[in-house]
Amino acid sequence: MKTQVNKQTLYETDFVLWLETTANLLKTRQLDQIDYDNLIEEIETTGRSERAALKSNLRVLLMHLLKWKYQPSMRSNSWRSTIREHRKRIQEAFKDSPSLQRTFDEGFEIAYQDGRELASDETDLVIDTFPDLCPFSVEQVLDSNYLPE
Repeated sequence: MKTQVNKQTLYETDFVLWLETTANLLKTRQLDQIDYDNLIEEIETTGRSERAALKSNLRVLLMHLLKWKYQPSMRSNSWRSTIREHRKRIQEAFKDSPSLQRTFDEGFEIAYQDGRELASDETDLVIDTFPDLCPFSVEQVLDSNYLPE
């Protein structure tokens, strides 16, 4: 199936149809018809999005672990649920893309600092309430049964 539609126009006007058309062109090896520039951009964007989502989930997880530890009187099922949900998201990301472990490891301390700031904002506790270095090990952060006391 050769597309008669201008590749750039299709990408800009109907993204889903562009995806379907591109997939079909790849399957049928009609490589001369591929919109390579946009395909490359989409592949690169997907990788960036996956890494950004992992970092975001880690920040939220660390923020809630800090809130749980340093504001025990405010603990709630909602906090517990958020901790569980973001752990699951991280584990699913690792399952789907094991190479994201490198992003996790490299970004852990930055994510902790961000989570520390977010925890301060959400709790009205001064940022110095939370230690400069993460009080949780990576194993604890990812352990589905771990909640700090």
